[in-house]
Amino acid sequence: MRLALLSLLNGLSVAALYFIVASGFTLIFGLMRSINLAHGSLFMVGGYVGWQAGEATGSWTLAVLAGSASAALAGALMQSALLDRLRGQDLRQALLTIGVSIVAADLLLAGFGGLAYQFTPPEWMQQGVQLPWVGRYPAFRLVVIGIALGVGLALAMVLAFTRLGMAIRAGVDNREMLAALGVDPARLFLLVAAAGAALAGLAGVVGGTALSISPGEDSRYLLASLVVTIVGGMGSLAGAAAGALIVGLLEQVGQLYFPHYSIAAIYAVMVAVLVIRPQGLMGRVA
Repeated sequence: MRLALLSLLNGLSVAALYFIVASGFTLIFGLMRSINLAHGSLFMVGGYVGWQAGEATGSWTLAVLAGSASAALAGALMQSALLDRLRGQDLRQALLTIGVSIVAADLLLAGFGGLAYQFTPPEWMQQGVQLPWVGRYPAFRLVVIGIALGVGLALAMVLAFTRLGMAIRAGVDNREMLAALGVDPARLFLLVAAAGAALAGLAGVVGGTALSISPGEDSRYLLASLVVTIVGGMGSLAGAAAGALIVGLLEQVGQLYFPHYSIAAIYAVMVAVLVIRPQGLMGRVA
């Protein structure tokens, strides 16, 4: 029973990390319809820059801010210089961003080497929390779940109840009408791209603290974001949360009960969703 509960908690914390990454991907891919397959590279940029800031200052909070800001800047530059010029050309956007991710991976490998880096969180996050039927559980994993809940709630409130959120949703459906109403769609989508990239950078620091930041992590988190978005549904934050929960729990619980088939189970669920409900669990028909 204790192992099962630990596995469930681990699954929730992994799902929370996947949600932070996938929520940024949902903003860029699901809402803006921009195919940015360099999203994993933004995760790496945030992680490495955050690690440098944390090592220089000794502050985990400054590492989070630096990682998020650097990824936001990189995402905004990518959107304005590349993706916005190819709006509506999905294949070209996909090929271009794949090339960007390959170049970024090589540059980061040349700059930081093949070592694995890990962040040092505040001391209170390194302590264990006594939980019923589980025993002591790492406080930082509970913090990750809290961060994901905060991110999801903030994004949902902005998109549903603010003029900015209404403008974003209107721009996705009819960009020309939004421009006719006096809103600059390019500037608006640049802001959204920066916000989505900032979430990837935040996940880079959080993931580097929970696990590590090292070469190859960009592919892992990009693939996780794609699976989460496909299962949950494009453009749906609730769908991203549901998809992340399914993927995270299958990954961790599967490693306990069927370790050889846990990854296969994730892709089996994705295929089943595509067959039964192609728009995803909570997505809408385009």
